[in-house]
Amino acid sequence: MPLSRPLPIILAATALAGLLSGCIPVLIGAGATTGVAAAEERGMGGSIDDLKIRTEINHKWFERDVEMYRKVTLNISEGRVMLTGVVPTEKNRNDAAELVGQVAGVREVMNEIVVRGDDEPGGSSSSDVWIQQKLKTRLLGDSEIRNINYVVDVSDAVVYILGIAQNDTELERVIAHARDINGVRRVISHIRLKNDPRRAGG
Repeated sequence: MPLSRPLPIILAATALAGLLSGCIPVLIGAGATTGVAAAEERGMGGSIDDLKIRTEINHKWFERDVEMYRKVTLNISEGRVMLTGVVPTEKNRNDAAELVGQVAGVREVMNEIVVRGDDEPGGSSSSDVWIQQKLKTRLLGDSEIRNINYVVDVSDAVVYILGIAQNDTELERVIAHARDINGVRRVISHIRLKNDPRRAGG
């Protein structure tokens, strides 16, 4: 569930999140960060490219409206950008995705942003965080899943998963773990297989 982030930590959070977005364990130090990026299916080069894309998207959002950064969650895998979160108008939703599409290196924009007025009831943020952590723990504990290749986000009890699966079996296991968690209303998968030809072609 997206949370408001103070402006003084934006730059630091952006740089760190870019390299660690697909990583569940907390790793400290440049060496650890480098090791994580290299171990991911997208590799070190892919991690750096995604970080550049993230930085440019945030720059464009700041220029247009800083609330985009506060309300929209941004996750990237090999140039595929998944947007989640809640905004008050359809224009806000479209503007966020439009700016992402203008950034060089973006291959695909998956706009999962929900439009909801401030006076409309939403889901529980604490419940979303619990679901997210529960799923991350399950993926980490499953020896048949390379958890480092997945990003999990939860909004209004809907689970969004972005990443790269080694095969169909792993993909199905990831989704099954998500569906098995109490309180999950829906699972939306943006997972690609490791051998998907679109990974190379963009």
